[in-house]
Amino acid sequence: MDISIRRFSVKKFINELKVKPFIIALAIPFGVQLLSYFVTRGSMDFYAQIDKPPFSPPGWLFPVVWTILYALMGISSYIVWDARSQYSKEALIIYGIQLAFNFLWSVFFFVLQSFLLSFVWLCGLFILIIIMMAAFHKVQPIAAFLQIPYAAWVVFAGYLNAGIFLLN
Repeated sequence: MDISIRRFSVKKFINELKVKPFIIALAIPFGVQLLSYFVTRGSMDFYAQIDKPPFSPPGWLFPVVWTILYALMGISSYIVWDARSQYSKEALIIYGIQLAFNFLWSVFFFVLQSFLLSFVWLCGLFILIIIMMAAFHKVQPIAAFLQIPYAAWVVFAGYLNAGIFLLN
């Protein structure tokens, strides 16, 4: 493996940033977030009414956390794209698949209120995130490391989803 793809410099990243592709890389996950908002906005009121497990955060925290996570996804995808590794295309395909899974979880949970299906789907999403992280790591390790908060949040979301399924 070429050692040059394993090094990452923030200074070099900023100096060599390609603005248009970077904006596109950010727009993709934020587009998923916006689409998710429009699809689920009329069906989120029930969340305040259902029983939730201990350590459930307040509702306002979710969009804040997801905004940070989508920003990290966009930055990571840009790093993978910009590396132009022989593994970049495969890694970005996996990234796209997990974004679709991410979006559909919101539909299953909020629109359909199918808590068991959404929990199983979330487990699949977590597996895809781990696969994506491994693929990103082959291209540029920092791109994978930036996804650790996402993986951790999905584990926490799994706890919340399972608790909601069991309590409701």
